[in-house]
Amino acid sequence: MIRYLVEVVILSQVVVSKRHSEPHFGTKIGPFQVYARGIKGTVYAVDETTIFIKGFSYDGTGPDAFFWIGNSPRPSPEGIIIPYPEDYYERDPPILKAHNNTNIILRLPMGKRIRDIRWLSVWCRRFTVDFSEVFIPPNLEVPKPRVLPEFKRLAHGLRSDNISILDAKTFYIPNLHYDGEGPDAYFWIGNGTEPNPSGHKVPNQLNTYDPLKQYLGQDIEIQLPNPWNMYNIDWLSVWCVQYRINYGHVMIPKDLEVPPALGQTKISPSWWYNPTTTTLIPPGSTNCREFLDKRLQVKWVMKGDRVEITLSARIGEDKYVAFGLSGDNTKAQMVGADITVAYFDKNKGAFRAVDYYISHASQCDGKSGVCPDELIGGGNDITVVHGERSDGVMTITYSRPLRTNEAINDRSIPENEPVQVIAAIGTLNSRMEPNIYQSMEDSTGSDIEINFGQLDDNQCSLSLEEIPSEDWILPWTPFKIIGENTFYVKMGPMGGARGYSKITGIKSYGVCYYINDKLLPELTVERGQTYTFIVEAGASSVHPPRFHPLYITDSKEGGFDLYIKSQSLRREERIFAGVAYDTEGFPYPTATGRYCEWTHKNFDMADECATFDDYMKTLRLQCDVGDPAYLNWTVPRDAPDLLYYQCYRHTNLGWKIHVVEPGYISQQNGDKVGGAAAVTISISTIISVHSIFSLL
Repeated sequence: MIRYLVEVVILSQVVVSKRHSEPHFGTKIGPFQVYARGIKGTVYAVDETTIFIKGFSYDGTGPDAFFWIGNSPRPSPEGIIIPYPEDYYERDPPILKAHNNTNIILRLPMGKRIRDIRWLSVWCRRFTVDFSEVFIPPNLEVPKPRVLPEFKRLAHGLRSDNISILDAKTFYIPNLHYDGEGPDAYFWIGNGTEPNPSGHKVPNQLNTYDPLKQYLGQDIEIQLPNPWNMYNIDWLSVWCVQYRINYGHVMIPKDLEVPPALGQTKISPSWWYNPTTTTLIPPGSTNCREFLDKRLQVKWVMKGDRVEITLSARIGEDKYVAFGLSGDNTKAQMVGADITVAYFDKNKGAFRAVDYYISHASQCDGKSGVCPDELIGGGNDITVVHGERSDGVMTITYSRPLRTNEAINDRSIPENEPVQVIAAIGTLNSRMEPNIYQSMEDSTGSDIEINFGQLDDNQCSLSLEEIPSEDWILPWTPFKIIGENTFYVKMGPMGGARGYSKITGIKSYGVCYYINDKLLPELTVERGQTYTFIVEAGASSVHPPRFHPLYITDSKEGGFDLYIKSQSLRREERIFAGVAYDTEGFPYPTATGRYCEWTHKNFDMADECATFDDYMKTLRLQCDVGDPAYLNWTVPRDAPDLLYYQCYRHTNLGWKIHVVEPGYISQQNGDKVGGAAAVTISISTIISVHSIFSLL
C-alpha cells in the first residue's frame, strides 16, 4: 500500500510539473453578449476549424434558431448555419434546442476557417433576430497541430514519415513500418531524456493494448490514455517490455501550443486483427462498383464526416489507380476533377494516396495542369488507412473528408446525393510519380454516378481473386524509320491500350508525337549526317495542352522546362538540338511552330482496331493557321548510341533515336532489312505529306 501511494504521488508530481501551458479549451474568443433567451457561454477557438463553447445556456424558445456565422460587420441574414448536433439525419439541420450549462463543440462548415468569419451568433432565421453574439478578434492566434521528426530508426525495421501532434492527446503517424517480430512491443510514453522501462503503454490505433503487429506503410492515429497528455510526457516510443529495448522513438518539444483534446479528434478503427491469420481485415462493406472492364473495384463506407474508399486492381508496382469526382457532375470529365491517386512507392516501401486536382489537360507546371493539391497551394486531405499486395492485386484503403476548406481544389461529397465519378489506371515514372493526363487510354469513358451515402450498393460481380489482368490487350507492331533525312512531326492520340504505353512501357501526356504519320516510331540516324525535323507541335507556351516543342536529348523522359525539372536533374541531362539560351542564360525551345494534331473523328476506337492503319482511318488532321518550325540537326560524332526526341515542356511524349556509324543505313537497305516492325518512308509518302500541307 505504501509503495502504491508513493507511485501515485510521484505520478501526480510528474503530471503537474510538466504540464507547461496547456490550452485547456483553446484560444479564448470571449463570452456571448447577452441580449435575450437566457444565452450564456464562453467561446474558444480549438483549432482553425473548431469552436468550443464552455457552459452554453439557452432557453430553446426561438422558433427557428441556429448557431450562425458570417463575415459581415454584424450578424445578418447573410450568414450560414453551423449544424448542431452535426450528426443529424434529417434533410435540414435541426433547430437549436434548450441547453443548460452545456459544453459544445462546433465544426465550421463548407471549408470555413476561423480567420474567414467575423462573428458567431445565435440567430433566429424566421424573424431575422440576433439573440446573442461574440465577435472574432482580428488576427486571432489559434492552436495548430505540431509536426515532429520521424521515428528514430533503431530496430525491427521501425520507421515512419514525420509524426504530427493533432491535439493534446492524439498522435498522427504516417507511413508506419514495423516488422512485427518484437515479442512484446507496444507504443510507449514516459519522461526523461530517452525511453526507459518506467514508461506506460499507449493503446494502438484499434484502441487495444495488444502487442503491436506488422505495419506496412499504414497511416494511423493513436490517443494517450488518462492522465497523460502532450504536456506531461517527453517521448513516444515503440518499446519491447519483455527485453526492455527501444525500437525507435520521437521526442516531444517543450514549447507546444497544440489544440486541446476536447473530443474533436475522433479515431474510428476501420480494420481489425485476425489472430488466426495474423492479418488486418477490412470491414465488410456492402458498397462496391466495378470500373475499367471490371479491372478495378471500388468499395466505400461513410464514417461521420469522412468517407473511406478501398481501391483494388491487379496491376504491377509501376502502376497507379486514380479515382474521384468528375469535373462535371452531369458527365465523366477529367478537367476540373478532384481525384485521389493511389499507388505503391517501391522506392520507399510505402502505399500512397495523394490528393490531385485537374485544372487543365496538361502536365503540371507548378501552377496548373494535373497537379497534387500540395503543389498548387492546397493540402493533401487524404489519409492512407491500409495497403497491401496479394496475388498480384494491389488494395489501398484511404479516407477523405466530405468537405474541406479548399473551395477550388477539392469538391464536396454530398451525404445522400449521387455524384459523377471517374477512374483510371496508369503508369508511374522513374521517380515514382504518377503521370495523369486528359486522354488516358485506361480511364472511364462512360458516365457513372455513385451515392456515397447509400447502403448496399453492391454491383460487383467478381471476387478480388477474379479481377482480370491489365495485359489482355495486345500492342500494335512498333514502327521504325530508317533511311530518311526529313521528319514531319505532329501530335496525335496515344492509341489507347494498344499504343504508346504498350510500346514504351511508360505513361504519356495524353498525346504523343506522330512522325511521318506514324505513332511514335523509332528513328535511326547516322553520325555526321544532317536531318531536318519539320515541327508542328505548338508555338504558344500560354496554352500548355497545345505546346510541345521537340528537342533531342539523352533523357528518356524529356521535359527540360524549368517548371518540370529541378536544376540538379537538368544538369544531368545532355541536349543535342532544339534548345537555346537567352542573354541571361535561361533556356528556351527553338522548334515552336503551328499546332497540328490527329484527332478522333468521333471517339477513340483504338481498342477495336487490330492495326495502326485501321486506327488512322478513324482520325482526321486539324492544324492551326501558321507555319511549321524547322529544326536542323547534324548528329555529332561523339553522340551516344541511344538518344530521344522529346517534348521540352512535358515528359514522355517521344521515343528513341538510334545513332549509328556512317554507312550503316545504306548497308542495311542493301541487305533489305524490313519486316512488319520496320518501316521505310518512300518518296510517294513524302509527296503525300506535302500534298496535305498544300490542302491546309
